[in-house]
Amino acid sequence: MPTALLRRTLAATAAVMALSVPALAEPGVTITIYADNQALVQDTRQITFTGQRQRVEFKNVSAQIRPETASLNASDVAIIEQNFDYDLLSPAKIMENAVGQTITLVRTNPATGAETREQAVVLAANGGVVLQIGNRIEVLRDDGLPVRVIFDKVPPNMRADPTLSMLVQGNAGTREASLRYLTPGLGWRADYVALFDEAKGQIDVQGWVTLTNNSGTTYDNAQTVLVAGNPRLIGQRGSYRGRMGDDTMVEAGTESGTRERLGDYYLYPLAERTTIANLQTKQVSFLDVHGAPATHGYEAAFGWLQTADNPISAATVYQFSNSANGGLGDQLPAGIVRFYIKDSRGQAQFIGEHAIGHTPMGSKLSVSTGDAFDVKVQPVVEKRERLSSTRWRTTMRYTLTNALPKGVTVRVLQRGLWGDTKVATESRKSERMDADSVAWNVPVPANGKVDLTATFDSKY
Repeated sequence: MPTALLRRTLAATAAVMALSVPALAEPGVTITIYADNQALVQDTRQITFTGQRQRVEFKNVSAQIRPETASLNASDVAIIEQNFDYDLLSPAKIMENAVGQTITLVRTNPATGAETREQAVVLAANGGVVLQIGNRIEVLRDDGLPVRVIFDKVPPNMRADPTLSMLVQGNAGTREASLRYLTPGLGWRADYVALFDEAKGQIDVQGWVTLTNNSGTTYDNAQTVLVAGNPRLIGQRGSYRGRMGDDTMVEAGTESGTRERLGDYYLYPLAERTTIANLQTKQVSFLDVHGAPATHGYEAAFGWLQTADNPISAATVYQFSNSANGGLGDQLPAGIVRFYIKDSRGQAQFIGEHAIGHTPMGSKLSVSTGDAFDVKVQPVVEKRERLSSTRWRTTMRYTLTNALPKGVTVRVLQRGLWGDTKVATESRKSERMDADSVAWNVPVPANGKVDLTATFDSKY
């Protein structure tokens, strides 16, 4: 249907809408939002029951409501059936629903202002409106001429807002009823801003909750609770966000805090009611810590038999804790940590970001922000010897270089060792991390170069 005509049509039809008994908006909405684009909405309203069968309509529910999850909680009320009407009223939609029906065209003469009216049957509304007016067929065009369309009524299955209607029967009287349902389109994530002070060996961390609403509905003055965790949803894969960043957790914490729990999840309630508008992103602070201890270092990890023709940049890593004593002092929901440091002029500059997973309190984290410019490591397989039909000896050399005007320590990790691989000889003492890897902490002097060597006995 032509654009200008469609806009005029909507205004002409809005006044004729007739709804069943509405559920009034008071007293309020409570929303529990999960990190995986899923939310539980509990919409409590005042409803007047007649004592007979009646249809109760909840307007402004989520446009993405999962109708099969909806339930109405009210005393002395039985639900007979429920329907979700999501075919929203629009000029194009009302014209599509009018195919085969008679409408009234009102044309205005631009010169005189005189109006003429004609009855027309809508033959089609697919990419344009085709009308039968008397014995002629006419295509309704958006040619700038003043034309209005009048409909006798709004199709019964169309609504101005997403509407859940229920056929109920309950004892007469006015009382509260709570509609509860699940919906996608509402989600949240954690975002962290970290400012590292190398001279003091400290870190300031600001944690933000970032809410997004793409559900098609605005929730006014809602009491909002955020859940950190990964409830399982049938038909959906495991959450990427909930499992991402687990490589940052060097040691899992064992501390309990005072934050409220829900089963095996943590709750982050917003301090005040808030309006979450449709197509809106909202940020709320939940963590603000200054002066927590932190360290800056370098790390290089290599696979089994990995050799390089050229030096490889070591990763820049920052280590800190979320312990109650000497740390951030809170459970950390999965999210992105963005790191900043101050330049020589005192301005905070962005240096990289990394994802972290859901982190229990008391954990130690090692977060990489990118590759170091001046610190390099070159792994080289120098020799492979067969010791027997089932055993091999591999000689590795790791050349570390440092172009910085200060000494650094680089943590070199050799992975892929399998369980039966043994370190036969080494130029520095290693630390066995697990069955698959060993690590060395190698000091490299300012503007210096160091070789680390090791031999491994293995099956392969």
